[in-house]
Amino acid sequence: MSKNKLNLTLPPGSLDQTPTVTPTSAPFPDAAAPSNNVGGSSIDNLTARIEGLEMDATQRRRIEVFLCQKEKIGGDLSDDDLEKLGELGSGNGGVVIKVRHKSGLIMARKLIHLEVKQAIKLQIIRELKVLHECNFAHIVGFYGAFYSDGEISICMEYMDAGSLDLILKKAGRIPENILGKITVAVLKGLSYLRDKHAIMHRDVKPSNILINSSGEIKICDFGVSGQLIDSMANSFVGTRSYMSPERLQGTHYSVQSDIWSLGLSLVEMAIGMYPIPPPDPETLKAMFESRNDNDSPDHTKGPRPMAIFELLDYIVNEPPPKLPSGLFSDEFKDFVDRCLRKNPDERADLKTLMNHEWIKKAEAEDVDIAGWVCKTMEIQPPQNKV
Repeated sequence: MSKNKLNLTLPPGSLDQTPTVTPTSAPFPDAAAPSNNVGGSSIDNLTARIEGLEMDATQRRRIEVFLCQKEKIGGDLSDDDLEKLGELGSGNGGVVIKVRHKSGLIMARKLIHLEVKQAIKLQIIRELKVLHECNFAHIVGFYGAFYSDGEISICMEYMDAGSLDLILKKAGRIPENILGKITVAVLKGLSYLRDKHAIMHRDVKPSNILINSSGEIKICDFGVSGQLIDSMANSFVGTRSYMSPERLQGTHYSVQSDIWSLGLSLVEMAIGMYPIPPPDPETLKAMFESRNDNDSPDHTKGPRPMAIFELLDYIVNEPPPKLPSGLFSDEFKDFVDRCLRKNPDERADLKTLMNHEWIKKAEAEDVDIAGWVCKTMEIQPPQNKV
């Protein structure tokens, strides 16, 4: 039987195939937004817009506080306004640092170095300004983007508990009830981007899901800028391991590709290791039976590491990963199985997943996300809760 084609070169045209939805928000003008506006829209307009979104009173209040803080820093950001406090991590083509704005506000600043023409960099900055319109409980807040010293800076809301890949390293595994709440947040975030802004994420993975000490769960690094995606095509080696089979083959892909990435991320966070190739049953049994909650995960007993070509070939041509039997609820296993169908037409869509039994159970369950993440990451709960 012939193998499916694997397109490893992934030139810009293959990496960013025309999605089923395209951004409807018009690019912002070249001129900087006035200081009394938030990204070109008045805070009153933005506040009115969030009233129609599916958020509770606490979530709306937090968005309003964020917009007020954002209004105080003005329309323009520059390198001179920001004081470096420390490094938070590194990702595709960039490093993320913790900074303090001259107003005293703490932010996360992502620095991306690109070898492209000045006109392209300016276009990326313009395209990123669409993020000013993305205000939702499960989307990381955006303060602004600017270009200086050969790098593009994207300034975002600081999430003090960090990303799920770092939390996973500390926790070893993430419990199913916590993963339920995380999944509800991610699905709502993806639905908001699609329904309100016609945006696909394109890079769902643990490092792009953030939590703070208040227990808020938000997604970041979604693909609003076509120019940035094309310019970073050669930097996507690390993220290809979460790409869907159809995307790795360089064929047309849609938001269903994000569903695959979510399913793969869930298996990884549930068992405590990247699930391709799958660990054998004996290894899994030893991992779950011998480890106490305070032990560090032992990944040395897992499957041998694969070369990138071998790994991507496995994703395209071998059966998708599954949650092991007997360790998780049947509802969770079924949810993951519906995400990890290799044929995108057979994969569950966002609406179907939001109505899944496991998600309904997770929504109804009272889970102390803030308490769990503060204990896991050894950070203090916020003094002033909004």
